[in-house]
Amino acid sequence: MQGKIRQLLSDIQTGDYKALARAITIVENSLAGYEELLLGLGEGEKGKVIGITGPPGAGKSTLVNALLRHWVNEGKRIAVIAVDPSSPFNYGALLGDRIRMNEFYNNPDIFIRSLASRGALGGLNPKIIEITDVVRQAPFDIILIETVGVGQSEVEVAGLADCTIVTLVPEAGDEVQTLKAGIMEIADIFAVNKADRDAADALYANLRIMVHQKAGAGFEIPVVKTVATEGKGITELAAAIDTFFTHAGAHKEHKLQLATEKCWQLLQAERMKNFDKVFIKQKLNDNIGKAGFNLYAFAKELLATQPVN
Repeated sequence: MQGKIRQLLSDIQTGDYKALARAITIVENSLAGYEELLLGLGEGEKGKVIGITGPPGAGKSTLVNALLRHWVNEGKRIAVIAVDPSSPFNYGALLGDRIRMNEFYNNPDIFIRSLASRGALGGLNPKIIEITDVVRQAPFDIILIETVGVGQSEVEVAGLADCTIVTLVPEAGDEVQTLKAGIMEIADIFAVNKADRDAADALYANLRIMVHQKAGAGFEIPVVKTVATEGKGITELAAAIDTFFTHAGAHKEHKLQLATEKCWQLLQAERMKNFDKVFIKQKLNDNIGKAGFNLYAFAKELLATQPVN
């Protein structure tokens, strides 16, 4: 098994898309060789991980499409990890938004993988950290992660991406409430999409005021107007991404925070891996009717008796 895993990693590093797809499947489903694969990963520092998030209807998939065209024209190799809503019945990806990227499926410089959120909070897949690190082994210049679009809870992407783009549109709702939303705290770059609509200028102005007030260390979060359907503002958005990665001081601290968040999530997943809802439901069924039952005491006892691997 170890020999096969080493060969798989070697093939990924040479840019073999089939090997990469196979490795993602192994990791996503914790198949045989899963741990060996993760332990064999190198740093894979070449590819920059860019997260694109925002509320539903913000045009994230269209924005990804426009950025792909721009970067392909620059000769870059890009991986897209697109996290879709899950079917409530089999946890598979519904894949609706991926139709917009069909023009790139046969492009040799682009790798696209759809993942199901599988009910995970935060708009991501439960194995997104591990999958992203696998993709980083391949010779990509950019790794784009697009989240489901569930709104404020998508802040998890900030613990994964080197650079997080928050996409907003004038129709996102009351401007003041939008600015207060927790999702606003994770942005490295704001993209005001559908900027040809009436309220776009007001949203843009409010965002500029907000980022100016929060500016520190001489770096102010960029706010870029885009009309992704027409390709407008995409060059400026790509330039803002490049500028972010050249801001070395902030990026060093950002990487430390990123590594800390990743490690915390991995430890949390390891701590909980022996639990699933079926197991918990069975235990609750045996105890919930007993006199003096307390859910908090039950949970504490369950954690104390967790099997140690």
